[in-house]
Amino acid sequence: MLAAFDFGISNTDVAIFSENSVKYFTVPSSKEKITTNLIEKILFDLELPITKVEVLGVTGGKSSDLEDSLGGIEIIKINEIEAIGLGAKKLYGLEDESALIVSAGTGTACVHAQGESFNHLGGIAVGGGMLEGLGSLLFNTSNGGEINEFGEKGSRLELDLLIGDVVNKIGNLSPELTAVNFGRAAFSSTDTMENTAAALCNMIGEVIGTIAYLNALLIASEKACFIGRTSCLSEIRNGIDQRLGLAGVQGQYQPNREYANVIGVLEGIKKYK
Repeated sequence: MLAAFDFGISNTDVAIFSENSVKYFTVPSSKEKITTNLIEKILFDLELPITKVEVLGVTGGKSSDLEDSLGGIEIIKINEIEAIGLGAKKLYGLEDESALIVSAGTGTACVHAQGESFNHLGGIAVGGGMLEGLGSLLFNTSNGGEINEFGEKGSRLELDLLIGDVVNKIGNLSPELTAVNFGRAAFSSTDTMENTAAALCNMIGEVIGTIAYLNALLIASEKACFIGRTSCLSEIRNGIDQRLGLAGVQGQYQPNREYANVIGVLEGIKKYK
């Protein structure tokens, strides 16, 4: 049995590979230091017998500071960029082609994959963490799924200014595109929780979509392969796709993309089995 851990800021993902099948688990990330004792505790809480583990793989957080073994079980440390690349490569069936991977999690990172080479193009501090933080301040909830559900029931058009609202024409841009996020908020009385959540989710999606299409253009790619939980939120994904469309870039969204990093860890440690 192979056990892989991805210690994220918000969630810790675990993947178990046994008998040619994979099972995924998620627990809230602990605020305590990442140690072998923490790994043992997580496995115990998930009712996964550590005695059956042949190899442990880790990525994320400060997991690189871990010891090299746990009770005789080798601990393999996978660089997070490599985990992102290997996970996306497995999910999207990438071979040797040049591809953009956008890791939309607590924050957002862009990685250029080509063959076995994975290069970090850069990242931004906008992502699910921003949604949760502002959600806590604005709605008294930090649950991203709940905030997204609020947004699905609201309309960002009550708070955003569109290009068609402020000018007649800007080049070939659609008048339906956002000109100013929350531009109406200064004089609007329709700032319901649902409308605010819709505008917030859309803004985060537009920022992620913008950084994604700029990096796609940088590496001459016509698609962006998304991983991470933030890309699973419908209102954010809508904002992403609207921005990608400006540059003719297509967003790719494979199932299980929220587990891409830990899938990458599994791919990285299989050779040690």
